Amino acid sequence: MRLGVYEILGLVGAGGMAEVYRARDTRLDRTVAIKVIQASFAASSQRRERFEREARALASLSHPHICAFYDVGEAPNPELPAGGAEALRFLVLEYLEGPTLAEQLARGPMPPAEALRHAIAIADALDKAHRSGIVHRDLKPANVMLTEAGAWVTFCSYLDAPNTESTWILTSSCSSWSAS
Repeated sequence: MRLGVYEILGLVGAGGMAEVYRARDTRLDRTVAIKVIQASFAASSQRRERFEREARALASLSHPHICAFYDVGEAPNPELPAGGAEALRFLVLEYLEGPTLAEQLARGPMPPAEALRHAIAIADALDKAHRSGIVHRDLKPANVMLTEAGAWVTFCSYLDAPNTESTWILTSSCSSWSAS
């Protein structure tokens, strides 16, 4: 399956509002994570506008421990007959390989120095988001990716947040994704 220039390589996870796929960006020859928003979410024009607005704001976040936001797009839904009106809407993000903090903690406690290093990275990333007017509403170990380079927080636009104009939600959306 393809979504525009993105070749879908496999499903990574699914939740109430989206499915996350590992994909290849055929233009830049790199692996990316694609979060495809379910049609029921995208059916409302108000939600679509908000999705687009928030995607633009999130794309402005640049930080060493925030998963990079690459693209937002839409493509024909391959499950509908040709000319079907419902398009698939999706976010394209940096693909991170590694366990979530929750998966790592399930294996047992981590050394204090490692825990402190991850805590500092997470706090620094959240500080950057807060200074940009983005408020995190779902911080938990399942929403933090651990890589060889350290802890990464992954931001996506409004998906399950309450209906308020300034609400943003932190969700995991890269290599290891969990429904929450």
